[in-house]
Amino acid sequence: MNKNNIIARTLRKNQTPQESKMWNLIRNQQIRGFKFRRQYPIGNYIVDFVCKEIKLVIEIDGGQHNLPENILNDKNRTEYLNSKGYKVIRFWNNDIDNNIEGVYEKIIEVVDSIKPSP
Repeated sequence: MNKNNIIARTLRKNQTPQESKMWNLIRNQQIRGFKFRRQYPIGNYIVDFVCKEIKLVIEIDGGQHNLPENILNDKNRTEYLNSKGYKVIRFWNNDIDNNIEGVYEKIIEVVDSIKPSP
């Protein structure tokens, strides 16, 4: 097993409360029948959630993502994922905590705007 797979497994076992809430929202094909995976390696990155079928990545960001070095890392990560055909949407922890219905609606809106690849 490669290093990223080991890290991803560890991250799955140690979810944040917001990641757990999001997983409960999107697991078991609850979003338009699409299967999402959590803490999934793509290249050198491990994304919070991904639906490979429609190439959608969902990231959940805490306050540390406001730090200048993390803003740059997130930008580079998003550019890499976009270059591989993935659409990336991000939510703040407080969005998950305080507006889970709005988060769900946004995910549905984005999923509905993406056509599955043939």
